[in-house]
Amino acid sequence: MKGETIFKQGAFAPHVLFIQSGIIKVYLQTGKSKIQNLWIARTGDFLAFSSVFGEKVYSCSAVAMKDSELLMIDKESLGKLLKTNPEFGFRITSKNFKSEHHLLDLVASLSYKQMRGKLATSLIYLSSEPFAAEHIFLHLSRQDIADFASISVESVIKFLKEFEKEGIVALDNKNIRVVDPDRLKMISETG
Repeated sequence: MKGETIFKQGAFAPHVLFIQSGIIKVYLQTGKSKIQNLWIARTGDFLAFSSVFGEKVYSCSAVAMKDSELLMIDKESLGKLLKTNPEFGFRITSKNFKSEHHLLDLVASLSYKQMRGKLATSLIYLSSEPFAAEHIFLHLSRQDIADFASISVESVIKFLKEFEKEGIVALDNKNIRVVDPDRLKMISETG
């Protein structure tokens, strides 16, 4: 169900989850009320994969952004499959590399960029090819976008209006369409 918590940071991690259909927001609780959105998982992705390698608790939380179907997979069985099927293991490693690359970009963005650059980086990620078919912005609140960019919701609203005036994005209620990806990328790179 949309809005349903899939797992909570710090809870026991008995299974690996496979997203059969849907989109899931993965986030870190960094304080009493501070959330840092990490990534969006979608159909075909695994969640809590680190439990296969001995992680006993969930290192983050996940919530369904729309109605989703997930399969619970026994972590020991999945570990055996990885050992006996190198092609499957390679595909999983490739997916994990892409996730790792995104997380490194996120750390760099949070550490070194100003607010406009942080928002631009988040908009580039959220408007990228994997999420275009999902119409991802229709599933995100301005607060969600703020939690991806690690800026206030007021700043998101302000900078989105600026980006719209500058012809970089087009706003239609909740939907955001990147009109000038080159300029958005330049803002992201220059911070």
